[in-house]
Amino acid sequence: MPRSALIEVMVKAVMKASKGLRRDFGEVGELQVSKKGTADFVSTADTNAERILYQELSHARPKFGFLMEEAGEVAGQDGEYRWVIDPLDGTMNFLHAVPYFCISVGVEKTLKNGDREIVAGVIYDPIRDEMFTAEKASGAFLNDRRIRVSARKEIEDCLIATINPRPSRDEFPRCSAMFAAATAHAGAIRCGGATALDLAYVAAGRYDAYWGINQKLWDISAGVLLVKEAGGNVTAIGGGKNFLGLGSVVASNGLIHKKVDALLSECA
Repeated sequence: MPRSALIEVMVKAVMKASKGLRRDFGEVGELQVSKKGTADFVSTADTNAERILYQELSHARPKFGFLMEEAGEVAGQDGEYRWVIDPLDGTMNFLHAVPYFCISVGVEKTLKNGDREIVAGVIYDPIRDEMFTAEKASGAFLNDRRIRVSARKEIEDCLIATINPRPSRDEFPRCSAMFAAATAHAGAIRCGGATALDLAYVAAGRYDAYWGINQKLWDISAGVLLVKEAGGNVTAIGGGKNFLGLGSVVASNGLIHKKVDALLSECA
């Protein structure tokens, strides 16, 4: 299926930004790293990638606004569309030369009733050269080949991804309880360290589900669209469609969604 003009713009920008990430990957000792928070670092590679994305995307769609992980929010002229950007999802992996990170770019549209929805998304893994793309009502793709979520129905056969519980964070007790509940029923749990890529893997059928709490919009924007366009289901934990506002999300192949959400909801 041919890419739309919007997806082409996103892919071009992401590919340009990825050149610096590939160059710097593994050169941890050469990076200038500053502390941004507990177990949360920002590198020069991160900020350089964001700068390139901003330049490329603002040139291509000058009226769009921006929401960026590092630089924050930039209002757009039309107030309807904005880019949602994570220039390096999986920063900790990147800084330790672990090849599991990505660039994530979503397009958020504000509807007339004030609700928001993601209408396009791109997630790129520069190490594996895997480009995940999706546009509303147009399907999900990996390197231009259509992808679908998995068909597993039994939770004990499923591989489920999540964020890593951190003792220094307020959500640690709840997150740990969810982890324990899921571990007791699922085939296996993975904490990859890159939410956007985890969601892309759900869309591609590699993971059967993903859950996370206190997720930022740039972490999940492109990924949740990929999952939905690949035939999966995405809700807030405990049900409801406001996962973008709450940052609480469970994404799955749809077949195990109620089972996974029930396990997580008990720990709320």
